[in-house]
Amino acid sequence: MTRNRASAKAAGRTFETQIAGYLAAHIDDRIERRRLNGTNDRGDLTGLKVHGLRVVVECKNYGGRVEIKPWLDEAEIERGNDHADIALVVAKRRLTTKPGDQVVLMTIDDFVALVTGQRPGMGSGDRADD
Repeated sequence: MTRNRASAKAAGRTFETQIAGYLAAHIDDRIERRRLNGTNDRGDLTGLKVHGLRVVVECKNYGGRVEIKPWLDEAEIERGNDHADIALVVAKRRLTTKPGDQVVLMTIDDFVALVTGQRPGMGSGDRADD
């Protein structure tokens, strides 16, 4: 089956809903798929926090194809739009539909913030984009 714009959008919505449901079941039931925000996109999922830091999640279902730089760049823009502390991308792997088998992409700065609770370059008590 060849993907067209409509089928790609439907696949993306389905993937976002699956990942939101999985994270809500295993982390926090307030995590949900975000409604579209127009030109100032703030990520695909909302409600995820780690160490009290807000996390922007961008979901990508490109049939197993991975585009690291543009996806991380997009997630970083959305992190700024949302005034969040951490940005990450959940990417669909080929040949598996299980949400727990998908992959997460993030920068090392985001990883440090995730593990330590503080984004590098931020003063103690500072929040990203304050």
